[in-house]
Amino acid sequence: MRFTQPYKWLVLAAICIFGQASAIAQTDIDAIMMSKQNFCSGFMYGRSHWNEYWEGSFKRNNENLGTVTNKMIGVMGNYGVSGRLNLLFSLPYISTNASSGTLHGQKGLQDLSLWVKWMPVETSLGSGTISLYGLAGVSLPVSSYTPDFLPMSIGLHSKNLSLRGMIDYQIGSWSTTASATYIARSNIKIDRTSYYTTEMHLTNEVEMPDASSINLRTGYRSGRMIAEAVFNQWTTLGGFDITKNNMPFPSNRMNAASIGFNLKYNLRSVSGLSIIATGEQVLSGRNVGQATGLSGGIFYIMDFSHKTKTKTSASSTTHQK
Repeated sequence: MRFTQPYKWLVLAAICIFGQASAIAQTDIDAIMMSKQNFCSGFMYGRSHWNEYWEGSFKRNNENLGTVTNKMIGVMGNYGVSGRLNLLFSLPYISTNASSGTLHGQKGLQDLSLWVKWMPVETSLGSGTISLYGLAGVSLPVSSYTPDFLPMSIGLHSKNLSLRGMIDYQIGSWSTTASATYIARSNIKIDRTSYYTTEMHLTNEVEMPDASSINLRTGYRSGRMIAEAVFNQWTTLGGFDITKNNMPFPSNRMNAASIGFNLKYNLRSVSGLSIIATGEQVLSGRNVGQATGLSGGIFYIMDFSHKTKTKTSASSTTHQK
């Protein structure tokens, strides 16, 4: 199908034409660690939309699409194996819709993401504290959604391996965090026996280019509240541009720079309960939509270490008797 005038994450962070970004308390992208034997879990709801996009470097709209909207409901969690080692997961349910034209949106479970987050270094430096982190993550599709129907597809259906390095510096309640990520992506298969990129391919297998991202965040961070400004740069390491008046393709080059915010507040009235709000605006890109996204969620921390201590104490008392 052709257009007469022509969503990571994780889920692809910042690539809102093909996926959407998501954020939770103590995520794979921030410098916060869950305490030992604490489990934080909850739900996020997010919505992003765009009506202009970049076809290569050319910015345009598409009357056959109107406004493209992505919605996400996700369950996410983080378990503290120790104060320096955390295990995280996320699983989003995504739906897409176009306000004009005949393209039908898709909906369904997207990709399960699993992360290991390690903080090997935390030490004083000057008047503040510097921390170093290493992260490894995998994501894989959990449903048989089709990736070859962009921008209505709910994902790209590749299996991904991500490696990230992160550094954080905090003075009092003010912090700055920087991270860099490399994402290795598997090939995918589509429901046709040939396709054209910059040349004809007589196969249903599509070679997916790897990607990288840089994330910077700075702001106020205390035990009660977080308020950060966020910058994200996503870069596809290869691929090709959307051809003129044509549909996007899974192996397109998809680059995006975005700014946003991250807010978290721990309620005083209910210990362990927190509310989250995030926002993001794509500023520039290549083969992506200029999307605006907002999301919010609620999370609760369960302290299993407290229960263990209570049981241990009770057992010790019985033994002494």
